[in-house]
Amino acid sequence: MLVGALAVYVSLDGPLWLLAVLALAPDLSMVGYLAGPKVGSRIYNLFHTYTPPLALGAVGVWIGSTLPVLVAAVWTGHIGADRLVGYGLKYEDDFKHTHLSEPAPGQGELSTAD
Repeated sequence: MLVGALAVYVSLDGPLWLLAVLALAPDLSMVGYLAGPKVGSRIYNLFHTYTPPLALGAVGVWIGSTLPVLVAAVWTGHIGADRLVGYGLKYEDDFKHTHLSEPAPGQGELSTAD
């Protein structure tokens, strides 16, 4: 996804300054953790799933506007880069517990006690 998103961005002659400004913008969603891990993980995950940027890109194509497509390409590329280096969607129990990681000892295990 990272390479494809960058290819779209470059093919549309997106300015480098916009790429630089938006590259880490989805990570601002970590501020949601100030409201606690449940709210934080939901906000973080909303900004780190492919549905919102792909919808934004589709709207941009539909209305014939390049800016939403450029923003969507950077956003999609950010998510792709996160997945490439092992950052996944967050679980509510711990910021470091993601859909790509193993749960820490004592987390996410089913209890066999009756």
